Amino acid sequence: MASGNNIFQFNQTKSVKELIGDDNNARTSQIGRLRLRTLVALRWLAIIGQTVSIAIISFGFGYDLPLTTCFSAIAASAWFNIILAFALPSQRLLKQWEAASQLAFDILQLTFLVYITGGIANPFAILLIAPATIAASTLRVHWVAILITLVLACVVILYNSPHPLPWDKASQLILLPLYKTGITTALITGVIFTSAYAWRVAAEESRLADALVATQAILAREQRLAAVGGLAAAAAHELGTPLATIQLTAKEMTRALKDGQDKEDAELILEQSLRCREILRNLSMHNSFSDPTIVSLPIGLLLREAAERHSNNISKAIVYDIETKDAEDLIVLRMPEIIYGLGNFIENAISYAKEKVIISSKWDSKYIIVKIIDDGKGFDPDILPRLGEPYVSTRTAGTVGAQTREGMGLGFFIAKTLLERSGAQISFGNQIGGKTGAIVRIVWTRSNIEQK
Repeated sequence: MASGNNIFQFNQTKSVKELIGDDNNARTSQIGRLRLRTLVALRWLAIIGQTVSIAIISFGFGYDLPLTTCFSAIAASAWFNIILAFALPSQRLLKQWEAASQLAFDILQLTFLVYITGGIANPFAILLIAPATIAASTLRVHWVAILITLVLACVVILYNSPHPLPWDKASQLILLPLYKTGITTALITGVIFTSAYAWRVAAEESRLADALVATQAILAREQRLAAVGGLAAAAAHELGTPLATIQLTAKEMTRALKDGQDKEDAELILEQSLRCREILRNLSMHNSFSDPTIVSLPIGLLLREAAERHSNNISKAIVYDIETKDAEDLIVLRMPEIIYGLGNFIENAISYAKEKVIISSKWDSKYIIVKIIDDGKGFDPDILPRLGEPYVSTRTAGTVGAQTREGMGLGFFIAKTLLERSGAQISFGNQIGGKTGAIVRIVWTRSNIEQK
């Protein structure tokens, strides 16, 4: 691509890191994802449930309960909620330690209430899973580990509770130690499994959200650059007339003036006006300075533009196989997401090719098919089914004998997402029949990108 477009090129790896933030900084962030009102609302729900349960068991079934102690524990939780409601704004995002402290209070309050009402035999002991799951979904790993450790310690305490389960005095319920051990084991397993599952789901959701933010930001940057190009082309067109007037006036002054300083100044004005006009002419003719909402170009030129961003100063050949029908190229819209997505796949193919990269394009009455093929070792079969997911990488893993292709996590996800926004379907594979190399196949319905 012409050197004039170099100012608009950027290092996409650096850009992605800038857009989503450094991973280490994110991990050390002290701001959590829980708002105060969320925990307060959940605590009020727990208070209501605890109150209703104790009232039904005591007054409805007539079982003996330490009502004073039970309602004191519930009142402590209620007062804690009231103090928080007045002390802090409900919309406030809690810091990691604040959220962990509140969840720890909920764990201890529930443990105390269950401890004095039967211990591990109390069916409501299973509710200890709730705060552990909330912590795993919203807090950093070290806080999650602390709270889960606290929950497990509380389960052990409940196992050793001397208080009997509220029951009919005539037929006191006595659980065998083996059965109590089974309940304790099941509860511990449930806490660990549920917390691990919630943590994994939350981590995937967070990574996906970061990747989508980066995708949107990169697309916005591409659109801004294209808009700048449109403004440059418009400026070149609008400034052409006044520059022509300046040029004509300077030329007449040069002819009319005698030799001297004034004539030299007029010649300088004429020379500089010609130079400005040449610069503006180059700007107006530059393909990269186009408004993507109004500009179209043949599919072959689109593929070349996507490839030229990454083909400078390389020793590998790029071979174009562009099909034409009736000696006419297919005219498509020049969309920033298509150029960026194709460029990302082409850059990856160039990085891992041995000698050449083939970019082919075929089309019929319904579909447009683009293939990007390199002659490297191909995609690792271990990650091939998951390519295009965010942060999928073989940086430290891979099949023995297969070349590891690094850097295919967020970059591939962004490229795939951007192309899918334009209506494309993307598939990945490796060459067969004795050939080696990776294949990226992109298919559009003609109505999605063809210039009407």
